[in-house]
Amino acid sequence: MNERAGSARTESGLLDGIQRGAFEYFLREANDANGLVADKTSPNWPASIAAVGLGLTVYPIGVERAFITRASAAERTLTTLRFFWQSEQSPEPGATGYKGFYYHFLDMQSGARASQCELSTVDSALLLAGMLTCAAYFDGATPVEREIRDLADRLYARVDWQWAQNGGATVTHGWKPESGFLQYRWEGYDEALLLYVLGLGSPTHPLPAESYRAWASTYEWMTVYDIEYLYAGPLFTHQLSHVWIDFRGIRDEFMREHGIDYFENSRRATFVQQRYAMHNPGGFEHYGELCWGITASEGPGEITRKLDGIERRFFDYVARAVPYGPDDGTIAPWGVVASLPFAPEIVVPTVADFTRWRRAGDHRYGFKAAFNPTFPDPGGLPHGWVSPWHFGINEGPIVTMIENYKSGLVWQLMRECPYLVAGLRAAGFTGGWLRNAP
Repeated sequence: MNERAGSARTESGLLDGIQRGAFEYFLREANDANGLVADKTSPNWPASIAAVGLGLTVYPIGVERAFITRASAAERTLTTLRFFWQSEQSPEPGATGYKGFYYHFLDMQSGARASQCELSTVDSALLLAGMLTCAAYFDGATPVEREIRDLADRLYARVDWQWAQNGGATVTHGWKPESGFLQYRWEGYDEALLLYVLGLGSPTHPLPAESYRAWASTYEWMTVYDIEYLYAGPLFTHQLSHVWIDFRGIRDEFMREHGIDYFENSRRATFVQQRYAMHNPGGFEHYGELCWGITASEGPGEITRKLDGIERRFFDYVARAVPYGPDDGTIAPWGVVASLPFAPEIVVPTVADFTRWRRAGDHRYGFKAAFNPTFPDPGGLPHGWVSPWHFGINEGPIVTMIENYKSGLVWQLMRECPYLVAGLRAAGFTGGWLRNAP
């Protein structure tokens, strides 16, 4: 065996193991009775609709990789879609959703709103993307697969995207029955790219084209470490929409003006992450060429400590960002894996190093959510604090982005989704695979 073949086999084995472990989360942390997926592995924790959407997305991957049978995956999918179709849609505080959107967190058993959380527009978009992925994959003539397609279409068509604008050009973050719409709107480049595309493609209550233009008007083009790109600080904002949409070669007006596409932009953002860690302006432990990945993640907690003469402030769950912070030395391995399609030449060695040194724990689901070498572990672990938990919204991008790197499966499925294609065209995307899309 030559060196290149041996390296490829080593890489394949590494990624296969990581993908298989992350997929297990959606088998073990789901309620088989309603399809809901736990937000994280903490006892008695609620479901997250984003985790459910990612679960729906990974089931087809599981079939193709022989992690699960097609019949079993289809039954899981149908159970989930039936739950969301039949669950209460009303302005009542204890409902599951309203106006076709759903509450961010739901009780794992009843499916009712949990913890007075918000009706989340972007998390609903992630859920809908998972539904549409399954509709594209389960294309058979069996009653189960026909019902999957029918329910996915009806659930998507039920969403009132215009209501979520609340009279403005852009889309609000969400709504609460007690107080109405949240004050924040989706503005500035972020994970809402998927939301706007799905909203624009609706056959019933579509967003107007000007909503996308209003959103894109808030973009910031920056140069960081001599790399020019459309800025967003946390790494996940450059990844989540790409779980479902193949942005290679297609461009909207903004990207046409700057001569790149969103895929290339995410590649550049990935290199910015690595260079930031190599420069390590905060002087955090272990940061470097093979230790980076700063994104939305759990952390050691809201604590201030003096370490080696430096007073450092640490955070709990927060959207950590590069290069302007917040940053407290916390690394999220899942965020590195999810950049695999963009920059495999730096992702694979970093993931291999995480694995070699067991930097983020050892568990059947693979990497724990995050670790922080700067924050001392009370048990004396060499890599400092390690999160005790796994999160569904972390595990899903691991499974899907490894698969998109290997085969492009989810991207190929969503290229056939007429709603996604319509949304991209309404947003002004042209070129590439869109030329021949249905």
